[in-house]
Amino acid sequence: MHIEPGVVDGAKITLSYATAAGAFGLAGKLAYDTIKNDGGIVSLAARTVATTALVFSFFEVLPHHSIGVSEVHFILGSTLFLIFGGGAAALGLAFGLLVQGLLFAPADLPQYGINVTTLLVPLFAMSLLARKVIPNGTAYKDVTYAQALALSTSYQAGIVAWVAFWAFYGQGFGAENLAQVGLFGAAYMTVILVEPVLDLAVLALAKNFDRFKYSTLFHNRLYTAASS
Repeated sequence: MHIEPGVVDGAKITLSYATAAGAFGLAGKLAYDTIKNDGGIVSLAARTVATTALVFSFFEVLPHHSIGVSEVHFILGSTLFLIFGGGAAALGLAFGLLVQGLLFAPADLPQYGINVTTLLVPLFAMSLLARKVIPNGTAYKDVTYAQALALSTSYQAGIVAWVAFWAFYGQGFGAENLAQVGLFGAAYMTVILVEPVLDLAVLALAKNFDRFKYSTLFHNRLYTAASS
C-alpha cells in the first residue's frame, strides 16, 4: 500500500497533510478508548512497542511487491486489532511505517501522510464493523472464519479504495492509470484471501496460552467477552 513516489506530487500532496491529521485524530480516539477501558496508558505503551516492531517486520520481512500504483503488503491489520486492540494497532501502524521510512525507504517519507491515511482510516472503519459482526458474548479468540473474513475484507477494501483515490487524485482517469489501479486492486485479492486464515491461526495459538488471559500486553477482549 506504499503509494509510489511521484503518483501524487507538487501542491497536490498538501491534501495528505490534512487527511493524515484526521487519521491521527481517529488513532487518538482508539488510543483513548484503550487508556480508558482496556488497561491504561502503560498497557497501551507496551502494546504499541509490540505492534510497532511487528508492523516494521511485516513491511521489511514478509513478501511485498510493487504492482501498479503501489506495493502489495501483508499488513495484518485485522490480526493486530484482534490481538492488541484498536489503539495499539493504530499507533503501531503509524510508528512502524515511520520507522521503516526513516531506516530503509527515505523516498517514501514525502508520501507518509498519504500512506498513514491509507492505513489508519480503514482500521478505524474496521473497528466499527467489529462491533456489528462480533457479538458481545464472543471473545476474539473464538471468532469464526466468516467474522475474520469480514474484518479483513473491510480493511483491505479500505486500503484499495484509498490507494485508488490517491492515484486518481494525482494522475487522473487516463486509461493507463485506470489499468494500473485495477492491477493493484486485483493483486490485493491475494491478501484478502490469506489474511483471515492467518488471523485464525494466530487466534488458535492464543487459545493455547490461556495463562496470558490477564496480561496487559493483549487486548482484554482477546480472552474475555464484552459485557452487554
